[in-house]
Amino acid sequence: MTASYVCRIDPNAIVALDMHVHIEADSHGHFSLDQPLMEASAAYFKAGSDRAPTLDRVAAYYREREMAAVVFTVDAGTARGHPPLSSAEIAQGAAAHADVLIPFGSVDPLRGADAVDQARRLVEDFGVRGFKFHPSLQAFSPNDREHYPLWQTLSELGVVALFHTGQTGIGAGMPGGYGIKLRYSDPMLLDDVAADFPDLTMILAHPSVPWVDSSLSIATHKANVYLDLSGWSPKYFPPQLVRQAGTLLRHKVLFGSDFPLLTPDRWLADFADLDVKDEARPLILKENALRLLGLR
Repeated sequence: MTASYVCRIDPNAIVALDMHVHIEADSHGHFSLDQPLMEASAAYFKAGSDRAPTLDRVAAYYREREMAAVVFTVDAGTARGHPPLSSAEIAQGAAAHADVLIPFGSVDPLRGADAVDQARRLVEDFGVRGFKFHPSLQAFSPNDREHYPLWQTLSELGVVALFHTGQTGIGAGMPGGYGIKLRYSDPMLLDDVAADFPDLTMILAHPSVPWVDSSLSIATHKANVYLDLSGWSPKYFPPQLVRQAGTLLRHKVLFGSDFPLLTPDRWLADFADLDVKDEARPLILKENALRLLGLR
């Protein structure tokens, strides 16, 4: 077996740490989603021609920019009927690029005890530092008690749980949204999880539209909850998010792009024009993430 991931990122050598980067293709030519969803999401985000770079290309992309990145896929095999990419292979690939990449895993909560066992193996054998979940794509309600053994396991392992919240570009514009239900990504469902697992570090991804105020309230109320700012250009952020990111929640907010759908170049250029206090900028761009991941 390839050696477990050991981080080699120099915190002082990077300008930013992107907490939200998708790996959507592997070296075998397999994709994380079926073709209709890949095409619809590319159209929604007006993504460039390089819709699904491999992990090696992602590593080169971030190394060139003197940034680090958290990388992951989403295992929605049960709900979507499409075989997921291997989180173990992503972790192994990240180990070869440990100067710029940090691997998160993904398991399918609908697989119950098997998902719990898989999560434990990904942490103990491959060194993943967290897990990505997309409740709408994976078709599960995070506060359903049947998933509590998974949250308990992640809490015991001391890893991060990163949840998609709010609107999703996956399935956007398709009839019936391709059967994807937005209500599963209401962040108030995650408030239950945060309350019941106070030792589980959680990240609510994206501005959570149309529930942005809910996410802000949860992050203010729950010490174990953080926000990432991925998936939207900062120039479109709701004003209350901008205000709190630079003040009350400046230690709880994390830079994330949603690459390859939204590039860090575009995100950072628009963030530079945002009305955020100067002292909050380095916290958002890397310091909060370094602390959360135990790299400081």
